[in-house]
Amino acid sequence: MIVSELSTNAVTHTASGSPTGTFHVALALSKQVVAISVTDDGGKPETPHPAEPDQEATHGRGLSIVMALANHLGITGDEHGRTVTAELITPTALVPQGGAR
Repeated sequence: MIVSELSTNAVTHTASGSPTGTFHVALALSKQVVAISVTDDGGKPETPHPAEPDQEATHGRGLSIVMALANHLGITGDEHGRTVTAELITPTALVPQGGAR
């Protein structure tokens, strides 16, 4: 769901949606975190932020959905290209060291 929402945003709201546009998806894993990043080709100078769409709207919920699913959301870059990263804490990161007692 996170990859779908971030990729859709890249194609819909940035130069990545142009005929020659591209975007890149990266996955980073550790024992504590799974990080999913989507980097676009740039577009508007404003940093994206979650919208509060009208209840009847059929779009505008992407970042809100990602924020609800992820433990942390980070946005870096500028109008020449942005990377949006969603981090999820892995279940093993929630287990105390030494296991359960």
